[in-house]
Amino acid sequence: MKFIIREGKKEDMPSVLDLINELAIFEKEPDAVEITVDDLVNDGFSDHPKFKIFVAEEQSSIIGIALFYERYSTWKGKTIHLEDLIVTKSRQKIGAGKALYTAVLKYAYDHNFNRVAWEVIDWNTNAIEFYKSTGATYLNDWSVVQMNKENLAKFIKNN
Repeated sequence: MKFIIREGKKEDMPSVLDLINELAIFEKEPDAVEITVDDLVNDGFSDHPKFKIFVAEEQSSIIGIALFYERYSTWKGKTIHLEDLIVTKSRQKIGAGKALYTAVLKYAYDHNFNRVAWEVIDWNTNAIEFYKSTGATYLNDWSVVQMNKENLAKFIKNN
């Protein structure tokens, strides 16, 4: 293995944002990313961080990330949401994605979480097959529902 997995640091956030933008392009949403490096630093490294992050580093370059945060399920209790698992396109297929995924699952196991959950876009069959091969349950009968900032404001103003 030519790369290492470690906890992310403030200094990694410019590279993290680059990977987030790369994912947005892959998911055909190139203009969707609104956060900045400052947002990542402030939200991830404050007194009450909103997320944790593992990075895959190869020769002093960040080639992948796994960004996750704690949630609470009324059915399961303490859970983790894996927001993004990204490996830069040129470094895929070297095991970094699986190593990052394993780091998150190990973190969940070691800290007594009851579930790890995430979304995967339905046309990303490579990811879906990988997750299934690890024992994850693919719930294709559930749909993701979101309310963006603009619609949230409209709803609140009208109710």
